[in-house]
Amino acid sequence: MEYTLATGATWGCLGSCGCRSVPETDRKQLLLMPESQELSLGAQAFSQVTTDAPVSTNTAMTEVVQRVGKRIAKEAKRSDYQWEFKLLASDEKNAFCLPGGKVAIHEGILPVCQNEAGLAVVMSHEVAHALARHGGERMSQNMASQGVQQIVSRVAKKHVPTREELLMQAYGIGSEYLVLLPYSRKQESEADHIGIMLMSKAGYDPSEAPKFWSRFGSLKDGQQTFEFLSTHPSDERRQSDLLALIDEARQHYLNSPQIGLGQDLIRA
Repeated sequence: MEYTLATGATWGCLGSCGCRSVPETDRKQLLLMPESQELSLGAQAFSQVTTDAPVSTNTAMTEVVQRVGKRIAKEAKRSDYQWEFKLLASDEKNAFCLPGGKVAIHEGILPVCQNEAGLAVVMSHEVAHALARHGGERMSQNMASQGVQQIVSRVAKKHVPTREELLMQAYGIGSEYLVLLPYSRKQESEADHIGIMLMSKAGYDPSEAPKFWSRFGSLKDGQQTFEFLSTHPSDERRQSDLLALIDEARQHYLNSPQIGLGQDLIRA
């Protein structure tokens, strides 16, 4: 099966398309794009977005990002990924990971991380989205329910998105075109689940995960959206779910070369 964009580009649906199970949770998901295409598009999109954004000149923090990223990548068990870790000079409290292990961290989120383990929470969560192919799943759901032509018709008439742009939007980047929604509550919860296991296997104290999300939630200054109106789990629900996973995660942590909280990012 093939899906054709208005640009004339096609996405083929090969034997690798269809249903698969998400790592850790075993939830079945629909995927219409071969992972090989996701990896290729991820590399192209990452090159584009990191070319447009200035890279951080903070060598000390860049080294920390590289160190944490490499430890998480080792536990992700994806030797076919061409891993990249970049720290971007931006005050945004944000991070993302595109298919193929293309990870970017914005400087603005480092104070919220506070320490190396907090950074591992963020990085493992974003890597989990890519490992679970949440962006590809979201694109597939939209293809199946509306068709690619309808997706394109929702975009401003003078701008037909490239495949790279659609992929970035699916992974939460460039969402100004409103083609696809943010991650669903279920996908966010899965990324939390996969992420806390990854960071624990990498040697970072899993108890830092609920603490990070508590700090992140406090930045909202009381402007908390009720969970049923949001695409993200409420902060209380997220922390509760992570606390329920602590015992399982701690077993991985105890079997790893332990780093604990690692380097303090605030005093560094």
